[in-house]
Amino acid sequence: MAGLSLIELMVAVALGLLILAGLVTIFANTSAARSEVERTSRQIENGRYAVEVLSDDLRLAGFYGGLDLVNSNPGIAAPGSLTDPCLVPATTDEWMQPLHFHVQGYAAPNITTIPDITGTTCNLPSLKPGSDVLVVRRVQTCARPDPVTGLPAPPEGCRVPPVPVDGLPYIQVALCSDDLAADGYRLGPNDGVTAFNRRQKNCASDLAILRRYFVNIYFVSTTNGVNGTGDPVPTLKRLEFTGAGWTETALVEGVEQLNIEYGVDNDNDGLPDLYTRDPGTVAAWTNVMIARFYALARNIDRSPGFADTKTYSLGSVTITSSNYDPGYRRHVYATLVRIVNPAGKKETP
Repeated sequence: MAGLSLIELMVAVALGLLILAGLVTIFANTSAARSEVERTSRQIENGRYAVEVLSDDLRLAGFYGGLDLVNSNPGIAAPGSLTDPCLVPATTDEWMQPLHFHVQGYAAPNITTIPDITGTTCNLPSLKPGSDVLVVRRVQTCARPDPVTGLPAPPEGCRVPPVPVDGLPYIQVALCSDDLAADGYRLGPNDGVTAFNRRQKNCASDLAILRRYFVNIYFVSTTNGVNGTGDPVPTLKRLEFTGAGWTETALVEGVEQLNIEYGVDNDNDGLPDLYTRDPGTVAAWTNVMIARFYALARNIDRSPGFADTKTYSLGSVTITSSNYDPGYRRHVYATLVRIVNPAGKKETP
């Protein structure tokens, strides 16, 4: 009577195990739910960041400081055919003529047959099948001041090197009437050979401001490392023009597909009259006023026990479960971006 029988002991142990099993189950479910929330939160953050990066660059497409492509001296004639975005310019025309194409794109699935993109100058060996390629041309919004006088001062918070960086491309547009009459601009690398000597409006020794020239090529890679290396995680990347070549930068992991539709202005009012994934002609590309893009983002890690059977619509492109690994959760992020610089020039006050 003073102790426990074997049966009572076994019942107590059994009840203890049941309680322990319940606690373990609750802990495991809570941990799994927390992990899933973290995966989803990261996917949402990555998707929104990808949209933000592309939107910010597209809004500035075609911004060339004070350069007027048509009325500048000398005028910049539009090329007769689409330019190679990967070409490292060697002549004045090769530097200037591509400025007419503030955006340029290549629509899947024909990208792999375009030598401009898959050539040796900016090879995309890890380009993900089915994803588009976007090219954006612009100059830096923050201007580098005259290294001699320090004028004009850059805006507060604008990170501009005090002197031009060797090799990087810059554009300088003259304000001096004498320089405008002779040769009103220069676009090219800071090579120490051809001087950036265009002057301010007073035509004194004050030099006109320099702006860094950008050509950015966005694409989705099958890996998160450069040159096709790294883990097999689909990643939004950017090739950045350095003046003499290209550097590859991984931007956002988990972006699985990028598809873009371009709004083309056919009646010269700054508003799109049709949307297409491939404007095709030189005239159509120069009249792209809006870009509507879709990014399909997935979790970085698999969701245990999850099978994605959804169909995703990326504009005119439809992605079904047969096109992807079903073990990841996904979401489509879409936005429409007005390309302000070319569109604003056509608006009627």
